[in-house]
Amino acid sequence: MIDLKDISFGYSSESLILNKLNFKLFKGSRIGLTGSNGSGKTTLFHIIMGLVKPLSGRLKIFDRQVNEEKDFLPVRRKIGLLFQDADDQLFSPTVLEDVAFGPLNLGKTREEAIEISLKTLEYLGLKGFEEKITFKLSGGEKRLVSLATVLAMKPKILLLDEPTTGLDDKTKSRLMEVLLNLDLSYIIISHEIDFLLKTTDHIYALKNGKTSLKTDLHTHIHSHPHINHKRTV
Repeated sequence: MIDLKDISFGYSSESLILNKLNFKLFKGSRIGLTGSNGSGKTTLFHIIMGLVKPLSGRLKIFDRQVNEEKDFLPVRRKIGLLFQDADDQLFSPTVLEDVAFGPLNLGKTREEAIEISLKTLEYLGLKGFEEKITFKLSGGEKRLVSLATVLAMKPKILLLDEPTTGLDDKTKSRLMEVLLNLDLSYIIISHEIDFLLKTTDHIYALKNGKTSLKTDLHTHIHSHPHINHKRTV
């Protein structure tokens, strides 16, 4: 579904954030991505969405090579990006308006968009939030509403950038339940290894501009025997 080949990016050729990075996402895959601040995790998401352009390399999404802005327009209809900062995602006065914005842009009627939005909010445990003012929500509520704006567009792939930021344990558990029940491929950026162990099949570390499977999880898993770690590497 996503195929990155020799992707390099930096603000100069002498200082590369990503250096000939290779990465693939297959249908049904659930990938965790870790790495230190500034290692290029968010940049990788932005390259996939066409928000920044790599210095070199090849990017194929849904078996089509994408280069120019026009190539990414259909991509953004099929890949949902949850930004690291919820305030970058929410811009309408009310929750319902924010969630309905995506379906409306996809050509849904107002009635269809509202129906999709209400179902999505209820699914996330946000029933009754429709008329709430977005900027007055708590940090955790903003995260969930941001996720609702993405899910309402019914994407094929989710890119989630630090989705647990600002969530209490109860809300985090709800998010985990939602993710595990989604029939979607996704990549989650997170520093919370326990959360990734429960929600992803493979965890990669981004370091020195390249990704590699984490090999230090075996000890971590056995120190947490309650974690369901099926298919985790």
